Amino acid sequence: MATRRVKQPRALRTRESIVQAAAQVFDELGYSGSSIAKIVERCGTTPGAVYFHFKSKEALADAVMEAQSRTVLPRLESQRLQRVVDATIVWAHQLQTDPLLRAGVRLTSERGTYQAHVGSPYETWVSILENDLDEAQRAGELQPGVEPRELAEFILEACTGIQMYAAATTRRNDLPVLVERMWRYLLPGVAVPAMITQVLTRSTWTLEPT
Repeated sequence: MATRRVKQPRALRTRESIVQAAAQVFDELGYSGSSIAKIVERCGTTPGAVYFHFKSKEALADAVMEAQSRTVLPRLESQRLQRVVDATIVWAHQLQTDPLLRAGVRLTSERGTYQAHVGSPYETWVSILENDLDEAQRAGELQPGVEPRELAEFILEACTGIQMYAAATTRRNDLPVLVERMWRYLLPGVAVPAMITQVLTRSTWTLEPT
């Protein structure tokens, strides 16, 4: 039993190192340009170790896509509407530095080129944002008539378009600035006046990439 407890954390660390290596390769080469051999080389492990945890390149891509939210959510300490705004700001900064998130975004856009076996990350993000916006609505932070589900979808749609534009024009260098600008225009239409001032003065707006 003691041996099993020792091996489990080691196996989890190995799995995580494989996912991180796969993310780097997918981020650089895309799904079609990547291979198990390249991931093995990047990770410094063996093919057997990779196949012990993942039966195929598709399974590795699924794991990378599913990991997107954990690159953002653990960094959030706020609640309700502030948490929604902070999530997009953290996401914008992390996209500049985190291969795991960048690879997840790239793989999501390439889903038509291979058979994914997980639900769309878009659906995951909409659900996360909707839950926070539901709480914001109950707390009186949203204007009357704002539908949390519709607003969650709109935020995701806007952020997706903004990151594609930033990737094409500045290699995402100005992505946090563009997301901040989005909120400066969007908040007056969805939030009660008191929340606009509160949200725009939060320290997250000056968050530095890590």
